[in-house]
Amino acid sequence: MTANLTISALLAEGAAHLASAGVDNPALDAELLLAHAAGTRRARLKSHPEQIPEDAARVRYAELIDRRARGEPLAYLVGYKDFWTLRLAVSPAVLVPRPETELLVERALALLPEATAARVLDLGTGSGAIALALASERPHWQVTATDLSDIALEVARANAASHGLKNVEFLLGDWFAPLAGRRFDLIVSNPPYIGAVEPELATPALGYEPRSALSPGADAMTSLRTIVRAAPPHLEHGGWLLLEHGATQAAEVARELVVRGFRHVRSRRDLAGHERMTEAQWA
Repeated sequence: MTANLTISALLAEGAAHLASAGVDNPALDAELLLAHAAGTRRARLKSHPEQIPEDAARVRYAELIDRRARGEPLAYLVGYKDFWTLRLAVSPAVLVPRPETELLVERALALLPEATAARVLDLGTGSGAIALALASERPHWQVTATDLSDIALEVARANAASHGLKNVEFLLGDWFAPLAGRRFDLIVSNPPYIGAVEPELATPALGYEPRSALSPGADAMTSLRTIVRAAPPHLEHGGWLLLEHGATQAAEVARELVVRGFRHVRSRRDLAGHERMTEAQWA
C-alpha cells in the first residue's frame, strides 16, 4: 500500500483491494479496519479525510486489508462483534455471532412473560452471545451457559464481566453433562449443524472459525438430535426448547421433536426468509 496517502486515499485503495477479492461491503470493512489500525473511530476518519495516518497505522492497516482479502473474518481482525445490543469480544476460539442468531433471542423473550423469574440454559454458548443477550434483557432471569471448550468459556466470562452481567453462570461440559438433576424453563442452542462434507465448510471465512463449533461430523443432524433427545429431563413442564439449524433442516428437526414427545412444534424464518430455527414445548 502506497506510503503517505491520506485517509481518503487509503480507504479507496483498501476498498478496491477487498472488492477485487470478492469481499462483501468492501468500503465499510476498509473503514472499520483503518479505524482499528489507527486507534480511532470511523467518524474521525470521515471528518478528517485529508489527514495522513502515522506510518505504524498505515502498515497495520495494509496487513489487515491483506488478511481480510484472504477471507479472515472481520470480527477476528478487530477483536469484536456487535450482537443484539452488546459489543462482544471474539477470538478464533469462538464462532463469530451471526445476525440470524438474534432470532433465538427474540423468540426466547417472546415465549416467557417479562415478569417471569425464569431459569434459562444456553447450550454451546461460545462467546456467550445468546446467554448474555438474554441476561441483559431480563436481569431477573438466571441464565446458565455451557460449553465444551474452556477457552471459549474464558471469552464468554470476559464478555459477561465487561457488561457487568452477574445473572449468568458458565459451566464446562458437553451439552447437558454438567447439569445433572437441573431443570429449566427455557433451553436455547445454536449447535454445530453443517455436515463435514458439505461445500459450505470450504468457504474461506469458515476456515478460520473453530471446526467443532460448525460441524458435528458426517451427519449434520448429530448435535441437534442429541439435544432433542436429552432435553426433556432438563425441562420444566411447559418449558420450551429453541434450536437454530440449517436453512434446509427445519422439517427434520421438527420430526425429531414430535417423535420425542414435544408439542407446539413450529419453525421460524429469519430476515432472509430461511427457516432458521425451530421451537417446541415440553408437555
